[in-house]
Amino acid sequence: MSMRSWTGCLIVAALVGAHPGLAVAQKRPLVPTDYYRQVNVAEAAVAPSGALVAFTVTTIVEKENRRHREIWMQRLKDGAPDGAPVRFTDPTLEASGPVWSPDSTVLAFTSRRGKDPNSIWFARVVAPGGEAYHVDGVTGTPTWSPDGKWIAFTRTEDDPTVERTDRDPREGWIAKDAISRTVDPKRFDGRVVTSTRYKRDGTLQFIADPAARKKTRVFVVAATGGTPKALTTGEFDSGGLSWSADSARIYYTGNELEDDEINREPTSDLFVVAIDGGTPRKLTTNPGSETTPVVSPKGDRLAFTRTASRGAETDLMVVSLAADGSFSGTPQNITSSWSDAPGRASWTPDGTALRFGASTSGDAHLFEATLQGRVRQITTGSRHANGFSSSADGRVLAYAVNDAMHPTELYVARGDGSAEQRVTKFNDALLAEVALTEPEPMTWKVKDGTTIEGWLMKPVGYVAGRKYPMVLKIHGGPHSAYGTDWFDTFQVLSGAGFFVLYSNPRGSSGYGHEFTYATRGKWGEMDQEDFLVGVDTALAKYPDIDPKRVGVSGGSYGGFMSNWLTARTDRFAASVTSRSITNWESWYGSSDAQGLTDYEFFGPPWEQRELYRRLSPITYVENVTAPTLIILGEEDYRTPISDNEQWFMALKLRKVPVELARYPRSAHGLSRDGEPWLLVDRQERIRSWFVHWLIEKTDTTSAK
Repeated sequence: MSMRSWTGCLIVAALVGAHPGLAVAQKRPLVPTDYYRQVNVAEAAVAPSGALVAFTVTTIVEKENRRHREIWMQRLKDGAPDGAPVRFTDPTLEASGPVWSPDSTVLAFTSRRGKDPNSIWFARVVAPGGEAYHVDGVTGTPTWSPDGKWIAFTRTEDDPTVERTDRDPREGWIAKDAISRTVDPKRFDGRVVTSTRYKRDGTLQFIADPAARKKTRVFVVAATGGTPKALTTGEFDSGGLSWSADSARIYYTGNELEDDEINREPTSDLFVVAIDGGTPRKLTTNPGSETTPVVSPKGDRLAFTRTASRGAETDLMVVSLAADGSFSGTPQNITSSWSDAPGRASWTPDGTALRFGASTSGDAHLFEATLQGRVRQITTGSRHANGFSSSADGRVLAYAVNDAMHPTELYVARGDGSAEQRVTKFNDALLAEVALTEPEPMTWKVKDGTTIEGWLMKPVGYVAGRKYPMVLKIHGGPHSAYGTDWFDTFQVLSGAGFFVLYSNPRGSSGYGHEFTYATRGKWGEMDQEDFLVGVDTALAKYPDIDPKRVGVSGGSYGGFMSNWLTARTDRFAASVTSRSITNWESWYGSSDAQGLTDYEFFGPPWEQRELYRRLSPITYVENVTAPTLIILGEEDYRTPISDNEQWFMALKLRKVPVELARYPRSAHGLSRDGEPWLLVDRQERIRSWFVHWLIEKTDTTSAK
C-alpha cells in the first residue's frame, strides 16, 4: 500500500495521538489486510446426547489465496463448555458439514481427500476411535433414520464413486431440441442454446442444456453399508429429507415444474415414499409452494413452510398425519399473526412447539411457535445469532453469533436460551489490536409516517468540533437487511476517518411482509426518500459531518441505488458502485434472474417498457457529477458486466472521473466469498477512492 493511500489512517492516528486519554489511544484502525486474520465459526451440530458440539472453523490461507475449513469439537458438561475446543479433523484437509448419528457415537462430514471420488466420511467419536472411513453406498450427506438402522441421502443417478469412461466431455453443449445442424460435429466446439437457463452466476462457461442434466434422487442404504436403493424416479430434483418417527418413510420436497422456464410462481410440493419401495405420494398441490418438511417426535404431525404465491408471506404450517403417512386433516398456519419469515423449523422434544431462526429488525434470533400460534423470541440482544442446533432432549443449544464489534464465534446455552456462554475466542487477538466504533442506532420518519431504522458509526478517534466526511452504505436485495452484523468494510472506513451511515429502507426484510414489498414497482422512487432523510438526520445529529463531503456506496441493489442517487440528486460527492444495475431493459436480457423484475415490475420489459426505463439510472445519467468507482466480477451473471460497462462509458464520455475495476474469477458474491486476495483488494479500493475524493482532494483544494 502506498504512503499516499494511508492518508486517512494517518489522520486518525494524529487525532488519537492528540487525545491520549481516548480508549483507542493504544490501538490502530482496522485495515483491509486484517481480513486475512479473521476466523469464522459456523455449522454448529450438538450431539443428540448433549455431550459434544461439532462446528466448522474457517481461516484464510493468505499465501495460497484460499479459505480453509476444519471441524472442531467442544466437550460439554451440564450444557456448559468443559475445557477448551479442540481440532477434530486433519488440519491438512478440508472438512465441513458435520452430522451426528442418533446414538452420538459417529460424526459424518464432507471432505475432499486426494483422488477419492467419495467425499462423505464417517468418524467414531467414542473409543476405539480411529481413522475416518466410508460407509459403502453412502455418497451424499447422510440423514440417519430415528432408529439408526438406515441412512438416506440425495445425489444424481450417476454414482460419483464410479468413474465413467463413456461420458462425452461436451455433453449438453448442444440442446437436444436444436433445429440447426453442424457440418462436422467433431470440429464444432461451440454451444447451441434453446433454454433460457444456459448460464448461472459464478459459472464462467455456459452450463449444460437442462435436458441433459441428471436429477437429484433420494436413496436409502443400511447404516452398516450396502447397495443404495433409489426411492424416487428422477423426474425432478428431490431434497429436504425428513424421516417418519417409525423409520418407515421419508418425506421430501420436489418441484414438478422446475423445468418450466415460463413459470415464475413458487410450485414446490411435499412427497412421501416408503423405504421398502413403492410409488411416491404427492401430499400437496399447487398453487403455492410447500418445503422443508419435519416430522414431530411422536410421528403424529408434520410441519413445513408454505408460500402461497410469489411475494406472499411465508408461514409455518402443521398438519396431523394418518397411520399411512398421509395428511389427516387440513394444515394449520401457526405463524399467521407473525409477519416475518421463519427459517427451517425443528420440533421441541415434547412436540408442543417448533423452533426456527428469523430476522427481526436488524437482528437475527431463535424463535418458538406453539401449536396454538403463540410466537416468542428465545435468544436476545443486538446481534445476529444463527445456525441453531440442540440436543435430543432440548436441554442444550448451540449457535454462532456475531455483532457489529465482533466476528462470528460459537455460543452454547440452555434450551430456554439462559446461561449463555461463549465457547470460542478465535478473533480476540485481532480485536485486542484494533480500534473499532460501536454503531449508534437511529430512526427517522418519512412523509407517509413510516419509521426507518439505521445506524451511524463515528470515525475512530472522533473529536467533536472537527469536520469529517461521511459514507452512506446501501445493502443489496433489496429484500435483505443491514443490522447488528460484523461489517469489516464499515470498520475500515471508520478507521480511515469517515462517519458511516447504513440503514434498512422500505423494501428491507425483518420489518414485516408489508414493509418488505412496499417498494414493488417503485424501486428508487420510494426508497430514495428513506436514504436522504437518513442523511439529513445524521447531519442534524452531528454537525461535524461536512454535507459537501458525503459519499455513497453499495453492491447489487445497493449498487443500483448508488447509481440512482447520484443520477437523481446532487447530494453525493463520490460514489463506489459494486455489481450494479444501470439499465433494466438490457439487464433483463443478460442476467440469470429475470423472475425478479417479472414480479417486482409487474411483467417483462415489453409489457412494462415505460416502468423499466423510468426506474433505470441510465435514463438520468447526464445528471451524474460524482466521481465513481465501478466494481464488478467477470463471472457475475446476476448483474452482468454490460450494465456496469454502460455506466462507465457514459461517465467517461461525459468527463466524470470514473474507474472500472474488473475482478477475474469473481461472481456476484465477491464481497462475501470471493477470493481472499481480491476481496481484500476490493476493500482497499473502496477505502482509497473515498479517501482521495472526500479527504485528500478536499484538503488539496482547501490548501489552494
